[in-house]
Amino acid sequence: MKYISILIIAISQIAISQHTHSKTGRSISFPNIKGYLTLVCDLHTHSVFSDGSVWPNIRVTEAQKDGLDAIAVTEHIEYQSHKEDIPHLDRNRSYELANKYSGKSGLMVINGTEITKDMPPGHANAIFVKDVNKIINDDYMEAYKAARKQGAFVFWNHPHWIGQSKDASVNIADEVKELINKRLLHGVEVTNERTYSDQAIQAALDHDLTMIGTSDVHDLVDWDYNIPHGGHRPVTLVFSKKRDQKGLKRALFQGRTIVWYNNLMIGKNEWMAPLIDASLTLDSVGYYKNYELAIIKIRNHSDARFILKNKTEYDFYQHSDLVEIEPHTIKQLAIVSGKKLSSFDLEFEVLNAVIAPSTHPIKKFSIRDVDKIELKEVKF
Repeated sequence: MKYISILIIAISQIAISQHTHSKTGRSISFPNIKGYLTLVCDLHTHSVFSDGSVWPNIRVTEAQKDGLDAIAVTEHIEYQSHKEDIPHLDRNRSYELANKYSGKSGLMVINGTEITKDMPPGHANAIFVKDVNKIINDDYMEAYKAARKQGAFVFWNHPHWIGQSKDASVNIADEVKELINKRLLHGVEVTNERTYSDQAIQAALDHDLTMIGTSDVHDLVDWDYNIPHGGHRPVTLVFSKKRDQKGLKRALFQGRTIVWYNNLMIGKNEWMAPLIDASLTLDSVGYYKNYELAIIKIRNHSDARFILKNKTEYDFYQHSDLVEIEPHTIKQLAIVSGKKLSSFDLEFEVLNAVIAPSTHPIKKFSIRDVDKIELKEVKF
């Protein structure tokens, strides 16, 4: 038994050290879109070097297990709850350890910090920084300027958090407007941990801020997001030309993101539409024997469980107007059209996606020359 245990541990360590995209049951997977790579990122995490409960190597291991492309190390500047036990004068230490632990796994580890101020303006993450120590400043404006001097991408953290906004509203105070106008603030968290905000989404649309979704994980990610039982951490899907930090940073500044939170996709339609198009494709179409039911099969290439509401005049033989497509599966639809059609369009409202408060995108399938295709076998 002793040797079996040693073997199991060794195999586990090998699995952990494999490339980020080695497929596991929990690995987050979304397709690339035309012209861009889809990078899965968690840009807000904590360890014992601020107010988290784990050493930085745990954050790296969790990210590798979840198939992430990038993780940002964002310890609080002002809030150091473990400083009596883990004093550290160099605020880059957490990043340095995480970067070391990532080794050659393919996981990009980004240096960052959380500028932790009272409302307004509240908390913000500065990522892609060179030296966190130079951002420490009692004056929030000087801290933001120091971050910009290092070329940082800065996003507003959880503006709806009840710890600072008791009614969970998002207040675009004058201080926040000034940061936006001076290009010191570039994005906003529309989801954080287990919270969601329509008002934050609207703020992103109104002020052209990049939409961000993060875990803000402090404890074990498996505990916080119930991953062993099918949950997933909130992440930001970033559409980058290249799989490196330079490309990732440029994509964030240009707003090329979709947030994935609790099976909900959130983002501007400019990026939502191509992601849905890449995620849902026609697998096959045709008519079976002499029946006047067009049979189409839709393949889901993503980790999202799509919930589609039929917006056309056609009924379905096996389904109501609500159709669910599980991750990485194929869904068959039989179209009740009243006659054999050569061509038709299907339109669905994608209910598990949001492009503005209370607004869902539309997915259209154009079916052409379907009457010329005879299917050999169909299961009803």
